[in-house]
Amino acid sequence: MKKTWFRLSLIFFLTFVFLYFFFQSVDWKEVFSYLTDIKLVFLILLVVFVPGHLIFRAIRWRYLLIHEKKDVKFFNMFAGNAVGFTVTLIFPGRLGEIVKPLYLAKKENISKGFALGTIVVERTFDMAIMCFLLGLFLISKPLYSSYFQDKKEAFSNLYLWGLVGFAFASLLLIMTLSFYFFKKKTLSFVTFILKPFPHKISQKVLELSEEFILGLKFFHSVGNLLMYTLLSFAVWMWIIFYYWVLFFAYDISISYFFLIPYTFLVMVGASIPTPGMVGGFHYFSKLGLTSLFNIDSNQAVSMTIIVHAVQLIMTCLIGYAIIWKEGISLFQLKKLGENSKK
Repeated sequence: MKKTWFRLSLIFFLTFVFLYFFFQSVDWKEVFSYLTDIKLVFLILLVVFVPGHLIFRAIRWRYLLIHEKKDVKFFNMFAGNAVGFTVTLIFPGRLGEIVKPLYLAKKENISKGFALGTIVVERTFDMAIMCFLLGLFLISKPLYSSYFQDKKEAFSNLYLWGLVGFAFASLLLIMTLSFYFFKKKTLSFVTFILKPFPHKISQKVLELSEEFILGLKFFHSVGNLLMYTLLSFAVWMWIIFYYWVLFFAYDISISYFFLIPYTFLVMVGASIPTPGMVGGFHYFSKLGLTSLFNIDSNQAVSMTIIVHAVQLIMTCLIGYAIIWKEGISLFQLKKLGENSKK
């Protein structure tokens, strides 16, 4: 109980800190003016395009699941993503990352450990792809340096977060590959760690660990690995495109390529386990808009509020519709995610 309260206190403290810096020196009259100045056509497109990344993620997921079950229904993969993101947006701690695979495992009768293993691969590739795209952007700097004069601080931030992201993605990839290619040693290590625990608990964790490692077997298929990599690029190309539409909504002309660093910063902010991505998403979005594109801070606040609200509301509506159809509640899903952590 104390551990839970400490974790929640830390999460809400981080949320407050990021929101403080996000709203710092905000002129609400200016923000409201920008909010009402948005182009309706592009606002509608932002609403319509929300399910896009869920569709791409569902298509991509199939290449991880095919080794366990070849005929996984597309709707269940889409629903798993939608429900997972809804739980993440409603509750703190990114519980949706666990609910997503467990939901699909139940719907498709797939082992829980296997499904959880696919999510580790997914998150590793998401981080790796965006680090690659950011690296491409930074390496190409001589080609566009005239467009980014006097932005030394912005680039120093990008280098910093790029290195952090690269280090984290590399660590995850090394650990993931080690788990799979050194299965016996990994299981022996897990068994050693579990010695102090009761036999029933250690046996259950060991079984889940074996299933988890099986979820990584797609690394042995070069064809699936290539397709999954290409679809990972497609996922992030779509997300970058989505944020590009946001700029059109505010009549800001910017190259699609220049949206890469902004999207990377937003990804970093969204990864912070605050409820609804509130705080982290907002701060890093504002940081990217003001430091990279010299956008007025009040306009940056307006743009961030709009894009976050649209994504949150539409994703939750889709998630709620699926949950209602399934006859389950959000709190049942929350409990599912929490129980898996025990």
